[in-house]
Amino acid sequence: MQALCSVGKRIPKIDAVDKATGRAQYIQDLKLPGMLYGKILYSKYPHARIVHIDTSRAKQLPGVRAVLTGADIPEIKMGVYKDNRPLKVGKVRSYRDEVAAVAATAPHIAREALNLVEVTYEALPGIFDPEQAMQAGAPLVHEEHKTNVLKMPWKLHYGDVEAARKEAAFIVADRFTTTWVTHCCMGTSGAIAEFDPANNLTVYSNTQIPSLAQKDFLEALKAMGVQDRRVRVIKPCIGGGFGSKLDTYAYEYIAILLAYHTRRPVKVEFDRTEEFSATSTRQPTITYISQGCDKDGKLLFRDVSMILDNGAYTSWGATTPSVMMMPITSLYRVPNVRYEAKCVYTNNTYAQAMRGYGNPQATYAIESTMDMLAEAAGIDPIEFRRINANKAGDVSIQGLRITTCGLEECMAVVKDQLAWDRPKEANEGVGMASLIHVGGGARVYKSDGCGTIIKMDDFGKVDLFTGATDMGQGSDTVIAQIVAEELGLHIEDVHVIHTDTDVCPWDVGAHASRTTFVAGNAALGAAKKIKARLLELGAKQLESPLEKLILQDRQIRHREDAEKRIEIGKLLRKTHFSHAGQMLMAEYFYDPTNENMGRDFRGNMSMTYTFGTHGVRVKVDDETGKVRILNYVAAHDVGKAINPMLLEGQVYGGVMMGIGYALSEQVILEKGENMNPNFRDYKILTAKDVVPIAAPVLETYDKDGPFGAKGIGEPGCVPTAPAVANAIYDAVGVRIKDLPVTPERVLAAIRAKKGLDLCGRELSQDHPDECVIQQ
Repeated sequence: MQALCSVGKRIPKIDAVDKATGRAQYIQDLKLPGMLYGKILYSKYPHARIVHIDTSRAKQLPGVRAVLTGADIPEIKMGVYKDNRPLKVGKVRSYRDEVAAVAATAPHIAREALNLVEVTYEALPGIFDPEQAMQAGAPLVHEEHKTNVLKMPWKLHYGDVEAARKEAAFIVADRFTTTWVTHCCMGTSGAIAEFDPANNLTVYSNTQIPSLAQKDFLEALKAMGVQDRRVRVIKPCIGGGFGSKLDTYAYEYIAILLAYHTRRPVKVEFDRTEEFSATSTRQPTITYISQGCDKDGKLLFRDVSMILDNGAYTSWGATTPSVMMMPITSLYRVPNVRYEAKCVYTNNTYAQAMRGYGNPQATYAIESTMDMLAEAAGIDPIEFRRINANKAGDVSIQGLRITTCGLEECMAVVKDQLAWDRPKEANEGVGMASLIHVGGGARVYKSDGCGTIIKMDDFGKVDLFTGATDMGQGSDTVIAQIVAEELGLHIEDVHVIHTDTDVCPWDVGAHASRTTFVAGNAALGAAKKIKARLLELGAKQLESPLEKLILQDRQIRHREDAEKRIEIGKLLRKTHFSHAGQMLMAEYFYDPTNENMGRDFRGNMSMTYTFGTHGVRVKVDDETGKVRILNYVAAHDVGKAINPMLLEGQVYGGVMMGIGYALSEQVILEKGENMNPNFRDYKILTAKDVVPIAAPVLETYDKDGPFGAKGIGEPGCVPTAPAVANAIYDAVGVRIKDLPVTPERVLAAIRAKKGLDLCGRELSQDHPDECVIQQ
């Protein structure tokens, strides 16, 4: 077998130098001739009727070219549920509601104009708790909907949970909550819209879904009365995604509307406060869960009920139950499962996709109660999980076909590297949690595909046009490695273009850890076509049997005769400049054979699944509640590491994001208003907070993946919170069931366990805890 030259190598990102030297162009760097600057006026109330909007003073300000309100624009519907529009009419339903927009010749003029827009509101009662929003008589966020509960039937029941409950020797049940957290992309959101004289539209946007955004913008043009025109989406360099750019947003449509009204390019760019307040968060959840096992520790049932705070409108956050189902039904072997989720309108901000797409919320409840159930059964937590571990060849109760599975190996590596059985000091504990995630695409649309076009020049260089989106994760590097490996080239010979819908093929978007698997297979398919043609031409030129030839080090070589070789570039020139010459080009569209879920939510949504186990050792200060992470081990079954260095980077970043989710991060909403819209008050972890992380890689080689690879973009953050919570319990004996696990919550639990209040006073019926916890 020919040794790999590019795949499996620690190759730096191909855009690293451009980013390090400032050559990379982000949306903030772009300026078009004649460009205007758009700004958005947001609601002053979480729930109110819009009585009147007076824009006359704003329109008279020198430099203002357009002022728009909801009354000035057509009915453009946005979001998964089509319950949102770019500028609101009638009433506002959250503080982030867009009420008016201005285009001016300079940003400061646009901001001044916003201050001149006068809006008269009639305040309405707000609803901010999803459980209260479900009660009869609660204020309706959308009156036409008749209820605050979305009509999304997230409900399944496989097997017989109640019968299994009666058979169980041990049962645990509890309630867990997760809160709002945000993506914290270093590059804030923004878009530029421009119409040409024929009303063809070009949008520059740092989107994760260029092909789907193109479709959405075409529909907006139709609503505007602009028929049969072209839409081109150009992606600047993206300064972080994490799921935040998987929908089209009001600011993009507002840029389009302002550009249409002014006939000038218009740029809408968020500042950091807007990025916190006017973009969408991870989906918050309330989870009621029970699990049971027999006397030997074998799981018998899992019963989960969730309430999701949908916020005022519906984006992809409302569909996260489709992914939550995966760990609920298929993390470990569980023969009887019941799950129901209700998404509920409130006057809070609305949720979007975020790394893990519901899996971290579900796994927090599952893996916390796995530890609780192991303790009830008197079984070591790792052994308990090993008893119930998934195995290659399994078909889960939901119909997920597990082709390769290194879960037990991941557990063993974590146990070894974390020194699980080592004696612990006072207030020191160890915890672990495992994960399952899609690793081979995730069919949520009719197509889960990606296209690739390869063009070779006369010198053996490749231009590769892919529908895939690189947003900092290194997909362009991985794709280049795959193609370089297949064609016997060096990675610098492959130029990846992924920025323009006018030249790049269709792709469903950068989500679900699918890019390496799906875009990688698309690139490999196109490269194989080129390779077959090169070998055919080489066999003729070298007068050798085709099966004796290989592509290596920019040459076509004979396997057994070292003298028989020709440079690929030279061969291409001979082919081009001969009689009836030709150039080598190929296209390939890869759409995996995964399945859409049926009405019963069964179906093999991914071609393969990524497994992993995280373990953590912590030290808890019982005087302050502060948790210090001493060591963290995150082991993943990745199929094949195309680029181990980039893979480790994904794991390190995912773990740190997960630790922030576990211990510190929270968007604080006070009656719907964001109270910490900045990096001073939003407690994201920084470089100072990095903990010792080991990222062992287990390769199981999945037959359907490019060179055996699975997706790994999201799993790094999935089981972190329960691993940390389990370690805290092991250290000081308190179970924290609400994220984030702040020092205040840990300290309150420690003192409550000792019969003390937060001030250290003895609790009694006469003297309840009067100290306030700052959440």
